[in-house]
Amino acid sequence: MKITSYEECPAQQFDNETIKGVTGRVVIGKADNASNFCMRVFTVAPGGFTPRHAHAWEHEIFVHSGKGKVYQNGEWREVTSGTVLFIPGNEEHQFMNGGGEDFVFVCLIPSGVNEL
Repeated sequence: MKITSYEECPAQQFDNETIKGVTGRVVIGKADNASNFCMRVFTVAPGGFTPRHAHAWEHEIFVHSGKGKVYQNGEWREVTSGTVLFIPGNEEHQFMNGGGEDFVFVCLIPSGVNEL
């Protein structure tokens, strides 16, 4: 069993032309012998965004804190603390910070794909 704060897990910073102001953490994954899923926590700084992309696997998302926007079917939808999202495989999506504080969300993906 693993019990820890997500903030104690190693962080990886992302900041380039397609992703800005994003910190990603694998909080449960291969290193924990998780054989079915990987749980990640992303923090998007004010003004930050993830890349717009699609892939074969689904995502399950829980917005932990802050205000954000998610790109869905050609438009942006606002999300806030407590929002849950299901993103089917092959659906184009992107997240951006929609406020003045950190936007933090939890993301589940299947095992076998790149964890970060």
